[in-house]
Amino acid sequence: MKLVVNIPAYNEEKEISETIKKIPRQIPGINEVFIQIIDDGSKDKTAEIARNAGADYVLSHNINRGIGVTFRTAVGKALGNGADIMVNIDADGQFDPNDIQKLIDPILRNEADLVSADRFGKYKAKNIPWAKDFLNRFAAQIIGKFLNHKINDLTCGFRAYNRETLLRLTLPGNFTYVQEVIIDAIGKNLKVRWVPVEVIYFNERKSRIVKSVFSYVNSSAKIILKAIRDVRPMKFFGAPGLTLIGISFLLFIYFLWNYLQDFKVSPFRNLILLAVTLLLIGIQLIIFALIADMIKNTRKITEDQMYLLRKQKYKK
Repeated sequence: MKLVVNIPAYNEEKEISETIKKIPRQIPGINEVFIQIIDDGSKDKTAEIARNAGADYVLSHNINRGIGVTFRTAVGKALGNGADIMVNIDADGQFDPNDIQKLIDPILRNEADLVSADRFGKYKAKNIPWAKDFLNRFAAQIIGKFLNHKINDLTCGFRAYNRETLLRLTLPGNFTYVQEVIIDAIGKNLKVRWVPVEVIYFNERKSRIVKSVFSYVNSSAKIILKAIRDVRPMKFFGAPGLTLIGISFLLFIYFLWNYLQDFKVSPFRNLILLAVTLLLIGIQLIIFALIADMIKNTRKITEDQMYLLRKQKYKK
């Protein structure tokens, strides 16, 4: 059983050596711990320091390509390096590498395909900005209800993936990947679990991704909406479509009730126009739902073919 511990890094020369040295090399249930660094075009000595600190594999992008692309690179390289399990952990020391054991245990027991750290459960995240705390909890709750699956933490990057999950994931985004992965995994009926961990937010450190709360919310909202649309198209388009059709029928009934009183249309002309408009929009949404569901089925065939190709490419 080979564990690849992946560390994405961008200008992390001050912290990455300590993070690498803290990663345990002996873990119960694991025969080999392999440390993999994906350097996303750092302008400092991140890659050199990582090699000197004992990383088994270091790959550097020529330019900074973003965390989404970096994660795709990490998945491909982890599979190429023979991973049975991949754990992704930040380079800055935010998470305790000793918690890797907690993440991989459910996978080793075949209870989960993907295990994510939970920053909002048993332990209170230290120094977490209130906006990040609120927005993450809110998004997890909303998306969880939509997918009919309890989501404890939607955006934590400290996660463990078994080989099957790495082969099946579809990762189109460049800005980030954390939300898409959870939604994609749930949509593919993979077993997703959360385990509580302690995390420390450093006041002096600025996020490499989040330039402002507005830009993060805007970009994340687009990613989440696209992912949900692709995973649950019938619900995404069909639920509002049926709601509008239902409202339009109620308006028609209300019109008929009043019309039968004195057989006059003119006082309720606007009501009829609104009912017709809502009916037409609702029908359009139902049509969109059917088309999107057909596209989903076609995409599933494509994803199954990609899965088989990846399985053949990364055959152990």
